[in-house]
Amino acid sequence: MAEDSGKTKYYVLMEELKHDIVSGKWKPGDRLPSENELSASCHVSRHTVRKALSILEQEGFIVAEHGRGTFVSRKAGGQKGSGNIAVITTYLSDYIFPRLIQGIDSVLTANGYSIILKNTGNSRLKESRCLEEILEKDVDGLIIEPSKSEIVCAHKGLYDKLDFYQIPYVFIQGYYTSMKSKPHILMDDYAGGCLVTKYLIDLGHKDIMGIFKADDSQGRERHKGYVKALQEAGLSYDPDIVIWFHTEDRTIKPAQVLGYVIDEGRIPTGIVCYNDQIALEVLNALGKKGLSVPEDVSVTGYDNSFIAENGSVKLTTIAHPQERLGAMAAELLLEMIQGVPMEESRVERVLKPELVIRDSCRQI
Repeated sequence: MAEDSGKTKYYVLMEELKHDIVSGKWKPGDRLPSENELSASCHVSRHTVRKALSILEQEGFIVAEHGRGTFVSRKAGGQKGSGNIAVITTYLSDYIFPRLIQGIDSVLTANGYSIILKNTGNSRLKESRCLEEILEKDVDGLIIEPSKSEIVCAHKGLYDKLDFYQIPYVFIQGYYTSMKSKPHILMDDYAGGCLVTKYLIDLGHKDIMGIFKADDSQGRERHKGYVKALQEAGLSYDPDIVIWFHTEDRTIKPAQVLGYVIDEGRIPTGIVCYNDQIALEVLNALGKKGLSVPEDVSVTGYDNSFIAENGSVKLTTIAHPQERLGAMAAELLLEMIQGVPMEESRVERVLKPELVIRDSCRQI
């Protein structure tokens, strides 16, 4: 057993055994060595072996049969070739997601697949439950939008089980840092954040507020783009006018903190918003303070949703080709199901952003 001073012996052993299972060294139905055999070969006590096996049993990788031994578990669901693809998104009826799903469905239906659709409400707990349900069903693959992708994934064992059962999966609109090597389809949110901020700078704005989501990778990347545009223009980054929010406080915090900043006498000339939904909250908050868009403050959104096109002020925003993004995810998953080598199909596929100019910004 490899030495790892930062972890207990039983946990290190558990990880090594899991690796052997996930890598295919042991197949479903194979009998594992006995506790005594593992104890001798790994140079640890039987108690250590027992604790390691207990974790693997709890996670569903092995099953102990009284009087027979311990075996690598078999998948509870059926075999490949079911014709079903699972799609897990953070939301279903909200915002950009219907068109995203349309793009996925158009490709999968044309190839004879049916969709099992689930949503997490951007909850990590619900995501783990959805994955557990998927592992019990007959599915040939999975497309998943990770919940709060900027936070460390606490249920990676479920993704390990997808690997173990050779169920291919594609991340869409984000990925967990620990699984960056897994196939994923993204918008280039770094470039998008830079593009929309640079547009305000080109209009003469120097005091530009940024409002970003802290618990997903899109927020991180859009903020990085915002910072890059400021740096390239020689403008200082001011953390006092950067507002971070989380999923749970998205309908309250951005507008509330913006109000505090304005009450303190700091009125930015421009505001870069995480998305169109936040931009709408910002428009309302500015209106309550007697400020007009774009006469007093210029505001940008992101995603080019129906909000951007149909609000009282038409938003300058970043186009989000939702249907194309969904279609690309479905196409990549089909390549994986068909066995196309990943070095040919490329693990990462990125869509470049485009600026959509409307009425919410002005030259100063």
